[in-house]
Amino acid sequence: MSNTLHTPPGPGGPELLDLTIDNITPNTILINSQSSNARLKYVLARLVTHLHDFARETRLSTDEWMAAITFLIACGQICSDVRNEFILLSDVLGLSLLVDNINHPKPQGSTEGSVLGPFHTHDAPTLENGATMTSDPEGEPMLAICSVKDTKGKPVAGVKVDIWETDSSGHYDVQHSDRGEPSERCVMETDAEGRFWFKAIKPVSYPIPHDGPVGKLLMMLGRHCWRPAHVHFMFGKEGWDRLTTALYLRGDPYETSDAVFGVKKSLIIDLDRVDAATANEYGVKEGTWLLKQDFVLTTEQETADLRDQLAADALKKLGLNLKLVDHLPVPDVD
Repeated sequence: MSNTLHTPPGPGGPELLDLTIDNITPNTILINSQSSNARLKYVLARLVTHLHDFARETRLSTDEWMAAITFLIACGQICSDVRNEFILLSDVLGLSLLVDNINHPKPQGSTEGSVLGPFHTHDAPTLENGATMTSDPEGEPMLAICSVKDTKGKPVAGVKVDIWETDSSGHYDVQHSDRGEPSERCVMETDAEGRFWFKAIKPVSYPIPHDGPVGKLLMMLGRHCWRPAHVHFMFGKEGWDRLTTALYLRGDPYETSDAVFGVKKSLIIDLDRVDAATANEYGVKEGTWLLKQDFVLTTEQETADLRDQLAADALKKLGLNLKLVDHLPVPDVD
């Protein structure tokens, strides 16, 4: 990285004098508009507009403003390599799901996305189909048999699949101080017929981390910190839109009040029991819990086209004079 100091801009820019409650917003936008990056200018202009309007509408007090800054500092201080409090904050505010829905819209018939959550890691072992991804002796054994197809029903081979869940106590492996190696997580690849299968444990409900600032916020809001039982999946292959999703067990007590808003009706599933023939084929005990699911991926082009269409419709409805550049809206000044 270069140690060269950038020379600050000299005089001659916008004059910022006698700033008031009423004129601080356009002046802030004006001085932020000297960049040549049209997208950056637009995003900052809208951010400043909404932040300032929020302060004016709520008559934000200095004490409240300082409390918010202290809260954000605390979020940063509790973050680590295995815990991201800012992702958790984004999750509980519904922002994670909103951003995912905007950026990865799903054509009808394809698998919907869900939140990534704060506990995905990059050290999961790569396992062969049929392997066991759990080391928890207390969990109820579960066999998962899945496939990946395109929107026309054709299998998609060679898809990298990240899979992770909690142990039977409702904790991810990284939440244990004595974690030695990854458990309840793995990476697999779909075979020539788009299939992948693995042995795991039946997922359980669990609380999101509530010993930090986000947990305190939930308590102040009178909200619970629980997530319904689920298994996370993330699919990636060149040319295909990355899918981050999860499958949720029907009937879970938190099915309709997920603390991070991740549940969608199409992602709620029923578990079955392994019959004798399946037990013999996959090398598990008859009666083991059985998860069966067909995932449907979309291509990057399918998603980009739908995203542009939805963006154009939304911008028109808002009455904004914008155009799309690299699939992102910027002011249309041509």
